[in-house]
Amino acid sequence: MSKKNILGALSIVTVLINVIYFFVTRGPNVNLNMAIILFSVLSVLGIIFAILSKKMWFIITGILLNGIVLVFVYFLLLAVGISES
Repeated sequence: MSKKNILGALSIVTVLINVIYFFVTRGPNVNLNMAIILFSVLSVLGIIFAILSKKMWFIITGILLNGIVLVFVYFLLLAVGISES
């Protein structure tokens, strides 16, 4: 497996880690600030890995899936801001 394929696979793995973390830590006692930071950092890393892979399939799927997670993080951040005011 070449380095570019590993980077592309890592972009997909970051999405899987985000989904697993979401289902493991859900509930009323979740630390939302830590979850927002973890989701956003992993998603940005996933997008970077997808771009560095230079394989079109990994670029499209990596950016699309990690972008969906970033939109979810944005709405979660918006909900936290509304609940605090």
